[in-house]
Amino acid sequence: MVLPTYNEAENLAWIVGRLHAAQPDVDVLVVDDASPDGTGDIADELAGTDPRVHVLHRTGKEGLGAAYLHGFAHALDSGYDVIGEMDADGSHQPEQLHLLRDALADADLVIGSRWVPGGTVVNWPRRRELLSRGGNLYVRLLLGISVRDATAGFRLYRRATLEAIDLASVQSTGYVFQTELAARTLQAGLRVREVPIEFVERERGDSKMSGAVAAESLRRITTWGLRERAAQVRRVLAR
Repeated sequence: MVLPTYNEAENLAWIVGRLHAAQPDVDVLVVDDASPDGTGDIADELAGTDPRVHVLHRTGKEGLGAAYLHGFAHALDSGYDVIGEMDADGSHQPEQLHLLRDALADADLVIGSRWVPGGTVVNWPRRRELLSRGGNLYVRLLLGISVRDATAGFRLYRRATLEAIDLASVQSTGYVFQTELAARTLQAGLRVREVPIEFVERERGDSKMSGAVAAESLRRITTWGLRERAAQVRRVLAR
């Protein structure tokens, strides 16, 4: 499981402990963006006492997508056949990882979803829920995909999936990275499954979501959607 971190000193050891209690056979790769609060040092301490924990230190805060791309490349080079992602703040509960592992039996990408039947969120204000639901509806309508929680970050990929979707050409660095990879997986003709999870708002530390991050997501999704709609029109005219 790839865990990107920036200022998660309060959460990292706690979430890694929960993950290994729930799934002892899972290796963890912490990708730290030079956290000034000492998260990287904590990651090194964990790795020094547990061979299942590995650490990549990056030189600065370059965005969630950039951290995941670095982590995915490292995991692929290391020979892993299943590569996952999850938040380090406890929003994604390691105790539910088995649901994603079971679903991977007949899927190429499994998403732990808040917005399929059975999925829930805990301690979210109504405004934030409406924003997330609305954003995902916008994604479905504009990109023409069926995934109900394309922005979710609790996932398992098969190795072959990441190899098929050309990670080297991914340009998203923020949270829209999740949407881009879900769309690319479907465009490659691969199978995406969503399983319901309970998403819990972080209790410690600060959220990395901001207006600038949301604006980047909106711009990129709109650009992709308009480009795809134009391509569809050209295909129709060509026929």
